[in-house]
Amino acid sequence: MTATTDAPVLHGYFRSTAAYRVRIALNLKRLAWHDAFHHLRRGEQRAPDYLRVNPQGLVPALEWDGAVLTQSLAICEYLDERVPAPPLLPADPVARAQVRAFAQVIACDTHPVQNLRVLQRLRAVGLDEAAVDGWAHDTIADGLAACDALLADGQGPYCFGAQVTLADVCLVPQLVNARRFGVALTWPRLLAVEAACLALPAFADAAPARQPDAE
Repeated sequence: MTATTDAPVLHGYFRSTAAYRVRIALNLKRLAWHDAFHHLRRGEQRAPDYLRVNPQGLVPALEWDGAVLTQSLAICEYLDERVPAPPLLPADPVARAQVRAFAQVIACDTHPVQNLRVLQRLRAVGLDEAAVDGWAHDTIADGLAACDALLADGQGPYCFGAQVTLADVCLVPQLVNARRFGVALTWPRLLAVEAACLALPAFADAAPARQPDAE
């Protein structure tokens, strides 16, 4: 890792897939950071001190050089602009848009619909645990099926070829969620990409089980 005197502070939680994305990006950029943990199941993300950092009460948030950044994709793209190598987005405009689209299938249309906040609201309106888990399961399965279709004509080892991109940064954490909710992982291409990514220290070291706040 590259140690800096103004190392960023990452507000996160070991099990948050959005925070997991940012940890991967920081590792890929060889940046050291300080952790600030907020236990989501205990509601620590809604504490007044943290709401002053991120009014949404969500993780991650990244504090660096007096700025506060929120939303994992925005943070990852900021890191890519600040530390260009290795790039998380291709130079070609079409390939760049394809990577962003894949990442957004996960980060905008899949993960937010099955995250803790949504599942808690489903419980609050009367759904039992089986129905709540079924909601998460089906949402993740649909999203990953779409991701697999987007990669149908591609070549590995990563989502979009020989270079790790923002697509891989989003895919690997979502597969962790898929396993948590018992999704049958019937997509060999996605699993091959995951294996290639997890062979890299940047991904392996960012895994939830390796975080200091892991339970």
